[in-house]
Amino acid sequence: MMKSKIKKGDSVMVVAGRERGKTGKVLALNVSEQRVTVEKLNIIKRHTKPNQKVRQGGIIEREAPISIANVMFMCSNCNKPVRLGVRTLADGRRVRFCKKCQEVVERA
Repeated sequence: MMKSKIKKGDSVMVVAGRERGKTGKVLALNVSEQRVTVEKLNIIKRHTKPNQKVRQGGIIEREAPISIANVMFMCSNCNKPVRLGVRTLADGRRVRFCKKCQEVVERA
């Protein structure tokens, strides 16, 4: 099974591709395909028929998944894209931490 240190709700920056340099919040994560969907980034247009979910058909704009390799976690402390590490605290909890400032990353 594949793992990812990026979780749903994290703030990330796109480091490669058409949306390079933009930041957003992770809406969805597909670990098996190694892809993330980021809020308001990588917008695509889909021609959609009306159905139960989409009452109004037509051309609908929505976010498309981006490769997880093209995004980096945005540390709220250093305000930079960083790598994440995992460490075990004294009380036995496993937490993610910023590799630049060594601060523990709290869940959003």
